[in-house]
Amino acid sequence: MKKRVRRQRILILSLLSISIFVPVILFSIFTSSHVHKGLVEDLTTIKYKTETLQMMNSIEQQIEKELKEPTLALYKNETFVSDENVKSLEKNETFGNARGTDGGELDKNQTRVQSVSFWPYGKGNSRQLIAGERDVQSRTLRARDEKVREIKDQVIMAKAYLKFSSQDKNSQLTKELKTRIRELDRAVGEALKDSDLSKSALQKMKSMEATLSKAGKIYTDCPAMATKFRAMTYNTEEELRALRNQANYLVELAARTTPKGLHCLSLQLVSDYFELQPEEREFQNQQKLHDPDLYHYVLFSDNILASAAVVNSTVSTSSEPGKMVFHLVTDDLNFLSMRMWFLLNPPGQATIEIESLANIDSLPSKSVLKKKYSLDPRYFSPLNHLRFYLPEIFPALNKVVFLDHDVVVQRDLRGLWDVNMKGKVNGAVETCQKDHFSYRRMDMLINFRDPFIAKRFDVKSCTWAFGMNVFDLQEWRRQNLTAIYHQYLKLGEEKRLWKDRSLPLGLLTFYNQTIDLDRRWHLLGLGYESGVGRFDIERAAVIHYDGHMKPWLEIGITKYKSYWNKYIKYDHPHLEKCNIHA
Repeated sequence: MKKRVRRQRILILSLLSISIFVPVILFSIFTSSHVHKGLVEDLTTIKYKTETLQMMNSIEQQIEKELKEPTLALYKNETFVSDENVKSLEKNETFGNARGTDGGELDKNQTRVQSVSFWPYGKGNSRQLIAGERDVQSRTLRARDEKVREIKDQVIMAKAYLKFSSQDKNSQLTKELKTRIRELDRAVGEALKDSDLSKSALQKMKSMEATLSKAGKIYTDCPAMATKFRAMTYNTEEELRALRNQANYLVELAARTTPKGLHCLSLQLVSDYFELQPEEREFQNQQKLHDPDLYHYVLFSDNILASAAVVNSTVSTSSEPGKMVFHLVTDDLNFLSMRMWFLLNPPGQATIEIESLANIDSLPSKSVLKKKYSLDPRYFSPLNHLRFYLPEIFPALNKVVFLDHDVVVQRDLRGLWDVNMKGKVNGAVETCQKDHFSYRRMDMLINFRDPFIAKRFDVKSCTWAFGMNVFDLQEWRRQNLTAIYHQYLKLGEEKRLWKDRSLPLGLLTFYNQTIDLDRRWHLLGLGYESGVGRFDIERAAVIHYDGHMKPWLEIGITKYKSYWNKYIKYDHPHLEKCNIHA
């Protein structure tokens, strides 16, 4: 009996143990299989996330590389040249007498990479910057002045809230806004970049932010705020427009005004001239004036220093100064002083002639020019229109190079006499490249709404520049272009056909009579464009200070003045007496 009970107990305990441990074992087996699977999935996920992070890092690195300022590249023989090769390019280009080849003309709507006439100073085409470089620079500048812009925006917002607080008699908020505006104005000062800001400026910026947040909770009327901002924007735009007009007027006024030092210089020179004996008033080598085999340069100017810079720079860059002849025509007022200057400072081995405008009879009267050109006296000055009478003024010459008095010559210009004119009269650098600062269209200067103009001229034809031009006087006489100029001048008296300057008349007179020179012969823009590159300036044969900001004026662009100043003798006694200095 006892054995039976014992067996029953063992059986019951066994069943109990089985019922307890079997589920535990089954659960552990089930759990382990799922945990292993989960771990594998987790490892896969981790691996996937790691790969994703690596890919994101590589994308960020790629973006950083793309946002870096691009390497300067140039077009060189229709291929790219990196910035590292620019120095070697400059070294390899020899400024000798090597002649290039004439390239064919391209479609006017296409970018001109090659010029139709040769460039004798080394092989290759004109340099062109890759588009987009300025965009990268502007993005970088925006990043540098982000805090400065934010502070200015805060001040504008505070002034808007100030209008509301003063109307609502909220004296506490008004006082606080005025204090914050005053603090920020003092903290920012003349800062243009974030690096110019002090730590106190950033702290005051946070204080202003808190004040603006407080004002925003008080004034929640968004339409009223929008109306106020529109009114402020309109008033600011009106003030800006008035200031721009005033600035333009003052710049034009400064450009028309002769500096006091030049008046003083002219009086000093005239006084010295009358002290000379008659035989001392004559220039040497006057027999060369009518020799067509020499290099003849024509210059019309009433500015002594400007004329001196042109003559000195042209002579100093020439390999044959003894074959150079300068024909300088000036007005009656400056005739004696101009002669005296070059008697005191002769152009080395070169020959020079100073002629008075009074001795030229072929010009139209000043009153005729003034009917058309009434805004700026420079445009109806006979000196400005003398360029259209070159064959009559120099009947013995066949070819001349015309130079404006606001240019500086940096290369030997003998190569211009070897240019194949192809039956054309005028050789000039074109200004129809759309991405260039000197770009001009025909309809910017000439009125194509007039039927007479629209019928005879193509609005898409390429424009070009005065300032450095080669003129074939024989072909000019054969085609009688001076008579054509007279016709257009007379037509302009009856109706307004072009803007107030001589260039539109030149575009009409020499229409289909102009050959394009390589762009490096003549670089424009130093009198109005502050972004002309140093590489382009130093590579150009002639640099032109066209525009109002002449190098002899205080308003001239400072960084370009050194190219002009080095050809002026500032240690000359007359310049020192008249307080003329660089």
